[in-house]
Amino acid sequence: MASDGKVEAYGSGISIDLKGKVALVTGSSSGLGMEMAKYLAKAGATVAIHYHSEKQQANNLAAEINSSGGKAAVFGGDVSNAQQVESIFASIDAQLGPLDILVNNAGIDGKRELCGDDNPEDWLRVISINLIGPYYCSREAVKRMKKKGSGVIVNITSVHEFLPWSGYTAYCSAKAGLSMFTKTLAQEVSDFGIRVVALAPGAIKTPINKDVWGNPDTYKDLLTKIAMPRMGETSDVAKAVTFLASDLASYITGTTLVVDGGMLLYPAFKHGG
Repeated sequence: MASDGKVEAYGSGISIDLKGKVALVTGSSSGLGMEMAKYLAKAGATVAIHYHSEKQQANNLAAEINSSGGKAAVFGGDVSNAQQVESIFASIDAQLGPLDILVNNAGIDGKRELCGDDNPEDWLRVISINLIGPYYCSREAVKRMKKKGSGVIVNITSVHEFLPWSGYTAYCSAKAGLSMFTKTLAQEVSDFGIRVVALAPGAIKTPINKDVWGNPDTYKDLLTKIAMPRMGETSDVAKAVTFLASDLASYITGTTLVVDGGMLLYPAFKHGG
C-alpha cells in the first residue's frame, strides 16, 4: 500500500525517470562515458556532454541524442584545471540550468612504469585527471546541489581501488583515493539531500583495450581473471550508473557498486585451492 493509503498496482513495471534532471558526464565523448550519456538521456535527463580533445565525437553524440528525442549539449575543458572546471559549470548553468547529477568519469590509465624507473610528471598527470579532476567537479556540483537540497554524484573508480596493478601505482592510488573521497564527501553532504556513490568497473570492452579482447590469446587469459565467462559491455556500466543516479537508489550513499563480472571473487579458486 502506498504512503497515501492507495493500493499500488502490480505488473505495471518499474522504470527509471530522470525527466527534469540535468546530468554532466565528464569524459563522455568516447567509451564508457559516451554510453553513460546515452543511457541517462534515454531515462529523460538533459545531458551535458563533456570532452577534452574529442570535440567532433562529442558533437556527434549530442546530435544523435537530440535527433532521437533526447536533450544534450556539448562542453569542453580540462577537468584537472580548476578555472576551466568553473567555466564548464558556468556554461552549463547558463545553457541547461543547475546540475542535478554529476558523473565523474574522465580518467586515464597512464603509462606502465615501475616506481623508481618512472617519470614523476607522468604520475602526477594521472593523479591530476583521475583524482583532482573529480574533486574540482564535485566542488562545483556541491555548491549548486546544496542550494537545491538534492543531487547525486557518481564517481567512476575501478576494481583497482581494491586490486593492485603492477606498473600502475598512480592509477591504483588515484582510484583508491577517489573511493575514500566518495565516502568522506557523502558524509559531509548527507544533510543537504545529496548522495555520493562510486562505481567500480572491471574489464569492460571498449576501443581503448581492443588489443586485449581483439587477440584470442590475450582474451583467453583475461577470462581466467573474471568469474563470469565474458568481458563486460559498456552498457553494463551505463545501466548501473543510471540506476545509481535515480530515485531507485535513494537510500544508497557513501559506498562502491562493483560491476566486474566477479573479478574480485578470485576466480582462480573456482576449481579449488
